[in-house]
Amino acid sequence: QDDFETSGGGSVQAGGSLKLFCWVSGYYKVRAWFRQVPGREREGIAGIYYDGSVWYDESVRGRFTISENDHRTAITLEMNAMKPEDTGLYYCAASEVWHPAPFMEGPSWNWGQGTQVTVSS
Repeated sequence: QDDFETSGGGSVQAGGSLKLFCWVSGYYKVRAWFRQVPGREREGIAGIYYDGSVWYDESVRGRFTISENDHRTAITLEMNAMKPEDTGLYYCAASEVWHPAPFMEGPSWNWGQGTQVTVSS
């Protein structure tokens, strides 16, 4: 595990916004954000490929935006119109292996620290 440095997260009311930030330097074919809720594995919710193409899970499409900085050393997840079901532990991840969406947890992913996001109704 690489323990990419992650910041952001916290608590917000439904309809509010939060932003997550993660330092992910190095050559990776895909970088992504995963979400984990109690009793389930980490599940991918957004990803950005080396060619700049992006993918979103339908649960966040239209509300969340993944982006990277110009030097490709960091990724951001901007979360808007948040819902209570967005609550969970969020992880950034990166893989040297190309993954088709949807992203599932597996040994080829390198992980950042989790950060808690809580959305109250």
